[in-house]
Amino acid sequence: MTIHFLVTDRNLRVVGDPLDGWTRLTCDLNHNAPASGSVSLPARPEYMQLLQPGHRLVVIRDGQVWCAGPMEQPQDYTWDLAQNAGGSVTVTFSDDLARVAGYLTYPEPGKAFTAQDTVTDRARTFTNQNAEAVIRALVNENCGPGAVAARRIERLMLDDVAGVGGARSLRTRFEPLLDACRTAAAIDGLGFRTRQVGTEIRFGVYRPVDRTRTARFSAGLGNLRSVSFTMGAPLATSELVQGGGDPSSAATPPNVRVYVEVASGAAADWYRVERLVDRTGVLDDTGGELTQAGTLALGDDNPQASLATVTVDTDDLRAGRDYELGDRVTVVLPTGLEVADIVQTIRLEATPETGELVTSVIGNNDRTTTSATVRTVRDLARRLGRLETR
Repeated sequence: MTIHFLVTDRNLRVVGDPLDGWTRLTCDLNHNAPASGSVSLPARPEYMQLLQPGHRLVVIRDGQVWCAGPMEQPQDYTWDLAQNAGGSVTVTFSDDLARVAGYLTYPEPGKAFTAQDTVTDRARTFTNQNAEAVIRALVNENCGPGAVAARRIERLMLDDVAGVGGARSLRTRFEPLLDACRTAAAIDGLGFRTRQVGTEIRFGVYRPVDRTRTARFSAGLGNLRSVSFTMGAPLATSELVQGGGDPSSAATPPNVRVYVEVASGAAADWYRVERLVDRTGVLDDTGGELTQAGTLALGDDNPQASLATVTVDTDDLRAGRDYELGDRVTVVLPTGLEVADIVQTIRLEATPETGELVTSVIGNNDRTTTSATVRTVRDLARRLGRLETR
């Protein structure tokens, strides 16, 4: 194991010598969400000068960049008489996807916020366009090289086109940028990420791989640490999508409602459960946007088979070599049931004394990480945003 740390400025220029003397590292890489990490260091004066707002931390593992991004809490300093004279400092950091997450989707991304259309509730609309192209366009025009100068993230570039995803429609207005990206990615199961390559931050889209035959976890293989599995009834079997204009307004075109039902077929095994999905403002389903909204809702409301698993690396099966974030893998339960689900998180934990431990979270990460609150707040913000920005 070889791990070291560099500090860079916003333009990815290294601003000091590598940080050594670290005592503990934890770093979670997350599927379609920013990373989360922390490292504890001796609070040397030369380190404290580097751990400043606007600087980035680069974690290099065995010669490769494991995680690179902004310091969210550059200094959490502690000292007491039992320690050495300088004390210690803990740095909390993320990857560069955290910066992308800080943006909203402008209806007119080529204009400053104060110059947005003041007459109509204009939305940024994509109709029957490739899902990867939609995600790339959203990032490019809101915070990438195609954005207005004040909104560009330094050194952010678009990665090579992967050629993945089907035709999708999307309507977004002042929505968290990553929420819009997740919506465009969901049906095709696409992933997106940032990575540091030289002096560039590259944002790209990829299709996770089905590795259910080659990436298998079980107690017998020695790579399964813990598992819990529940099966419950669907929250909805029929998504009743309501579109069209707002009947309470006098706007034109005429305020006509449009109704689309998207059913999962699960009612045959369980029973019929209906849920209303409000997409007021989408005037018709010509571009398939109402149908897509129902399909996305079914993704959350389908029969609630929930897998919460933590695995550990072995010589035969290693994260980053044999499977990646978003890949679909197989977990063999002690009961004999085999369940396939996606890799949500890859965690690196290390200390100089004990070495490193790499574990993975497979399945519903709301059951296995602290992101449940984050997801709840995000979903609430999305619902409120639809009400407030219509």
